[in-house]
Amino acid sequence: MSPSPRESETAMSATELNTRIRELWADGELPDDRRQEYEALVVEWAAAALEDVQPAA
Repeated sequence: MSPSPRESETAMSATELNTRIRELWADGELPDDRRQEYEALVVEWAAAALEDVQPAA
């Protein structure tokens, strides 16, 4: 099943998601009020990273 147009327009690459995750940890500590955002970004990052995997020949 392909993503809806809205999802594909807003989907970020694994690199973009990684950057956002790192920004949350910029002070060396994750603020408690940002934990939910962090967890959602990690899930998105994992899905995006799997899409980048090429099967072995």
